[in-house]
Amino acid sequence: MLNRPQTIEGRTALFQEATAIVEAEYFTDLSLDDVARRIHTSRRQLQRAYLEIGDTTFRDQLSEARMRKACELLGSEPALSIRRVAWSVGYQQPAQFAKAFRRRRGMSPGEYRAQARGVEAPALRLSGSRPVHARAAATRWDLLIAA
Repeated sequence: MLNRPQTIEGRTALFQEATAIVEAEYFTDLSLDDVARRIHTSRRQLQRAYLEIGDTTFRDQLSEARMRKACELLGSEPALSIRRVAWSVGYQQPAQFAKAFRRRRGMSPGEYRAQARGVEAPALRLSGSRPVHARAAATRWDLLIAA
């Protein structure tokens, strides 16, 4: 289906306005409805703009903006706890942040921080007293979930 030039221009403007809000306010509790209301459009028109112009979704764009900032903080602020990083980028629960981070970046926030600093990730302790490397712990956890 071909769109008229006016439609493409309008959706491009909507996408750009929404993107500006997401980039400026990623750390708040943003929703698609809130952004649509602020740029004076419907939820559905904004969804179309995201899919047709941005080739993404609102949720993916918000997550990516949060992850970019989290990576920046993890790499440049070693004294900032992972819990504080999670809160700084808009996550209420550190576990939710860690799960989202791993899904989008393929490693835990702690592993990313260690890699960014050029050191090996710290060993974790599972139920036993023997330290386990973070990757091994993730593999064991995945096996426990799969069982």
